[in-house]
Amino acid sequence: MKLQLMALGLIAALSSCTEQPVNTQNQSTTLSKTSMHKSQISYPMTQQKEVVDTYFGTQISDPYRWLEDDMSEETGQWVKAQNNVTFDYLENIPFRDKLKDRLATLLDYERVSIPFKEGDYTYFYKNDGLQNQAVLFRQKDDEEPEVFLDPNGFSEDGTTSLSDIYFSEDGSLLTYLISEGGSDWRTAITINTLTKEEVSSQLHNLKFTAIAWRDNAGFYYSSYDKPEGSELSAKTDQHKLYFHKLGTQQDDDQLIFGGTAEQKNRYVGAKVTEGGQYLLIEAANSTSGNKLYLQDLSQPASNLVTILQHENSDTTLLDSDGSTLLLETNWQAPNKRIIKVDAKSPTVDHWQDLIPETENVLDAVTGGGYIFGRYMVDAISKIEQFDKSGKLIRTVTLPGIGTAKGFKGKQKQSALYYSFANYKTPSTIYSFDINTGLSDVYRQSEIAFNPDDYDSKQVFYPSKDGTMVPMIITFKKGTTLDGNNPTILYGYGGFNISLQPSFSATTAAWLEQGGIYAVASLRGGGEYGKKWHKAGITLHKQNVFDDFISAAEYLIAKQYTSSDYLAIRGGQTADY
Repeated sequence: MKLQLMALGLIAALSSCTEQPVNTQNQSTTLSKTSMHKSQISYPMTQQKEVVDTYFGTQISDPYRWLEDDMSEETGQWVKAQNNVTFDYLENIPFRDKLKDRLATLLDYERVSIPFKEGDYTYFYKNDGLQNQAVLFRQKDDEEPEVFLDPNGFSEDGTTSLSDIYFSEDGSLLTYLISEGGSDWRTAITINTLTKEEVSSQLHNLKFTAIAWRDNAGFYYSSYDKPEGSELSAKTDQHKLYFHKLGTQQDDDQLIFGGTAEQKNRYVGAKVTEGGQYLLIEAANSTSGNKLYLQDLSQPASNLVTILQHENSDTTLLDSDGSTLLLETNWQAPNKRIIKVDAKSPTVDHWQDLIPETENVLDAVTGGGYIFGRYMVDAISKIEQFDKSGKLIRTVTLPGIGTAKGFKGKQKQSALYYSFANYKTPSTIYSFDINTGLSDVYRQSEIAFNPDDYDSKQVFYPSKDGTMVPMIITFKKGTTLDGNNPTILYGYGGFNISLQPSFSATTAAWLEQGGIYAVASLRGGGEYGKKWHKAGITLHKQNVFDDFISAAEYLIAKQYTSSDYLAIRGGQTADY
């Protein structure tokens, strides 16, 4: 079922560009450049209902608001009618089965995550190929890896998934979150990692939460009051932070933050410093910007100290050493900087730059006693290694132009791990020696796809207002730029989400058939920091659409494709 769903968009794009079945057995075969005869489609009628709102003296009609009621029978019937039209069309595409078979081959390869240390074990996720969910393994020293958690067995129908895991500081305890049927609401299960036995009651109805352990006594988590009626469309706007003590019931959990009108926020989260002395609480009302509070846990009666009361910046805990806090922030630094401050006087007037802001967006992690600045340079990774005093040790040599993720680890690790990929190169995991700066291949991808057969290049094009926008275009070597190439243009442009090069098996299938794949880094994302994000939201949202339209116009003007062969796509989706 998952394979079929992943194939739908690819098949639909192919069907608009070719009239012959695609030869998926011969990878040199390209898409036909003859338009397919477009059969007449009878779309179901969508009822319009008279709904008018007046905003600032202007009347706004909203005739389709009835579709927002996801619990109504008529909405369900409308969805069913739309699906009937879609699948009737897809099932009559002559090359659909061949393409599905090729996708199955491309997707059927072992995928392993970046390994990470917890306690005496090294953990990693592995998917053998077509498993619905990756399995969590662990390995001790040179012993054979063992299955630690297999979410594929959480439910008989396979709809219960493992959404996240959180180890205690010493690795002896784990709380993992599960989701049923794709819901945002989670159940938290806490186990002893040695015996895998549950050590506390399960917590239910958690939403948009991380887990922050306080020693081994318990942990902090966040949730809303469970709404009545629809879990999908009901309003949830007051996030609350709780502390759960192991061995107690959820009803006895202590409310820490968010229970009053003064503390009303849509999102609340917590982090605890290494050693468990300080609690930091982040509170926000949108997906960017947060207030920040601190509590000294070594003083039971201590009050919350306000570090930031406004939501004009994103500020979060990076690391700590005793009472010294390292914070990553874009306060007065749109591309982010690292500051240090004493927890006893944590307000902004005491902040000191440790790693100043640069012209490139920073995303930092720590590992092996070092800070790794993962910079974005025109949406492409650049990694710099710093010591804890902020001194630059080296710029890490990466395998190529693309996206590097990882470098995160425990304080005493001498070897760290990272992954590297781009639009034509499957993800490869490397080990990194923190002392020499050398990288070695730790695990190579074995997908049946040859990246050497393809080109991937970055261009910059002008948007409507003259702003230069980066775009990466990937295609088969030898492609003739005559305006007749089937092309997928992908964009997102929102929520500070950056589109960096990544590998997808479904995109690989498209490239094999001669398709072009272009990804534009629209404003509204985070590719150039806070300013780039703000340039694509609220009253500036039109810039996002202008950037996307200009990307299409560039591809047409440069003869990569034409309007007859161009498909557009957008959304925050997982790569396969």
